[in-house]
Amino acid sequence: MTITPPTHPGEPVALYAEFTALPGRGDEVAALLVGLTVDVRREPGNVTFDPHRRVSDPLEFFVYEVYRDADAFQAHITAAYGVVFNAALGDMIEGQGSELTWLTPLTV
Repeated sequence: MTITPPTHPGEPVALYAEFTALPGRGDEVAALLVGLTVDVRREPGNVTFDPHRRVSDPLEFFVYEVYRDADAFQAHITAAYGVVFNAALGDMIEGQGSELTWLTPLTV
């Protein structure tokens, strides 16, 4: 799988992913996401991987992610455990997968 983030070489890749669990599947999605989080946070190029569940609707999930650069992001999305996660997640959520929103970190 190739997803090209809209960044310049060497810049961090920041994004958030959103998806909605099917009715009755929210706790399964949460457990699956917790397992993925452990693996992703061990990736050498991962800076932040913070999964959340919406208070207003516990079927909705939000994950904030930052990677060192585009190469680190590419390593993330091609990791074997990620492929397994996405295959399992696909049967538990609405739509065709996570909706990704790209972010540009501000320099402070």
